[in-house]
Amino acid sequence: MTLAQDSGSVTTKSQKIRITIEIIHFEPTLKTVSNEAPFDPARIRQDFPILQTEVRGKPLTYLDSGATAQKPAAVIEALDRYYRCENANIHRGLYHLSERATEAYEATRGKVADFLGAGDVDEIVFVRGATEGINLVAHGFIEAVLKPGDEILISHMEHHANIVPWQIAAAKTGAELKVIPVTDSGELDLARFEAMLSEKTKLLSIVHVSNTLGTINPVRSMIKQAQALGVPVLLDGCQSAPHMPVNLAELGCDFFVFSGHKLFGPTGIGVLWGKREWLERFPPYQSGGDMIEQVDFAGTTYKPIPSKFEAGTPHIAGVIGLSAAIDYVNALDRVGALAHEAQLLEAAVEVLAGVDGLRVIGTAADKAAMLSFVIEGIHPHDIGTFLDADGVAVRAGHHCTQPLLKRFGLAATARASFSFYNNLEDVDRFANAVHKLQRFFG
Repeated sequence: MTLAQDSGSVTTKSQKIRITIEIIHFEPTLKTVSNEAPFDPARIRQDFPILQTEVRGKPLTYLDSGATAQKPAAVIEALDRYYRCENANIHRGLYHLSERATEAYEATRGKVADFLGAGDVDEIVFVRGATEGINLVAHGFIEAVLKPGDEILISHMEHHANIVPWQIAAAKTGAELKVIPVTDSGELDLARFEAMLSEKTKLLSIVHVSNTLGTINPVRSMIKQAQALGVPVLLDGCQSAPHMPVNLAELGCDFFVFSGHKLFGPTGIGVLWGKREWLERFPPYQSGGDMIEQVDFAGTTYKPIPSKFEAGTPHIAGVIGLSAAIDYVNALDRVGALAHEAQLLEAAVEVLAGVDGLRVIGTAADKAAMLSFVIEGIHPHDIGTFLDADGVAVRAGHHCTQPLLKRFGLAATARASFSFYNNLEDVDRFANAVHKLQRFFG
């Protein structure tokens, strides 16, 4: 089965899943992005050194960008240059290297604010990843907001990182955790969401794009409904920020988190954006060097935001690598990249439609380029192991969404997640490996 020669659009015949590729269906969260150079998948692939490698004697077919994205050469070179030529601690030294490192670190804060459409650079907090960002907000709500009888609203499709911190917050404060149901197609039950919102709701914390189902949630309308009742909203943008332009001014949420490694940057770095009034209300999340104004045994005063939340020596190289990643993404034709990802997903659905016993988990009308599936009689771990023998890297497991998979009666799925650096040859290899798997297991 070959798709690689077909550079045009692919029409899905399968009724198992509907895919919407019109950009407008990603809601008005998109900023218009114009680039002179049209999107060119063949050229883009050359920017990612790891895609030129082989696995077990086969060309690498990397379909796990939902877990972590590969890194363009520009990011790798930025990290190398920093450690070779500019390595020093920030905010502390009065010498050339420290000044250069500090300048690069703080310049990235402004670059992230522009990338997200945030107007105030002081609202950008560097954290280890989205997980730490959510925990920081949860700590703030524990200390400054929640009390017995309050309610925290999340959804059934949340990543564990957007469940467990709120369970802990509820247990510590006497608040109650409420969960928005998910339909059989993998969409949020919006009628139930509306019914669950009330004056008791103190926070809505919701994923923008599901890391397991690929569902793109109607977050703009949900945010408007929540904030009409004065309910602040945290948006998990781990799967949205790398693939679709995000404009926080248009979205209207109160908090937004994403991880750098999913945005083609280094691991161990992420961003929390929060409205100034909230960040100033929260107490420090951690304490130590560089977040203080004055320390005395009689008491300590803290720096203003964002420094208040960045204790100790940060991941300076990670921030510099994130800066290079944002530069890389900003140079792309993002609308063209998004359309290319939609084509890859549609092609994958088409070729898998003929696999007996295969069931797609998550058939929402608006989907990102992510495909979770199970095959009757074959454990997802066996699927992942078998495909690896052909150099095809997919995720197999619960994807840190155990409650969601339990809702579908599953313990695990296999998941192929695409990015703009994939091509139709990758879909070919993926499909051929799955068909070989089916023949092997009979």
